[in-house]
Amino acid sequence: MPLPFLTADRAFDATDDVALPFDDHDQWRRPYRPGPWRVAAAALLLLLASFVLLATVIIAAAGALSGATACFVVAAVVIAIALRMLRMGAWVSRHGVRRVRLLMTVTVAWDGITAVRTVQQPVRWLGLPRTVQGQALVVVRRQGEPLALLTDHNADFLSRGEAFDRAADMVEAWGAEYRPS
Repeated sequence: MPLPFLTADRAFDATDDVALPFDDHDQWRRPYRPGPWRVAAAALLLLLASFVLLATVIIAAAGALSGATACFVVAAVVIAIALRMLRMGAWVSRHGVRRVRLLMTVTVAWDGITAVRTVQQPVRWLGLPRTVQGQALVVVRRQGEPLALLTDHNADFLSRGEAFDRAADMVEAWGAEYRPS
């Protein structure tokens, strides 16, 4: 069942190479679909938030407004974390490349990048401290340390090697098109 997410690979899947009228390269877009691990984790957090909101209603009906307020705040934080988890990943536009993490976002302009390439290196498994040998899409910056955008063992590409290859190729193509020579 295809989900209608706005992703940069929509034009990649097209049978003809005609530019789509809504294909605006100034908007930030993810060059791949969110992976099943990321979507499942966000869905579980939203399910937990619904139970906390139900508890909020019950506590408010019992008359303890301070407890209901605390539960509502907890539910709002859990919902915000779930939505942020869905936004995590690599985003591209004509302006540069962006890596969105849970608490931090790093944006690098295309003119500040010297290379975008896939390398073999130890990568984190689902973002946990455990590392395994895998592939990473690395952005080499003119100033600063290299930035690992994607790995084949993160929540978007675990057990989806083809999707990682397509996403890496797509980001490399954006880099080749918009990076100054």
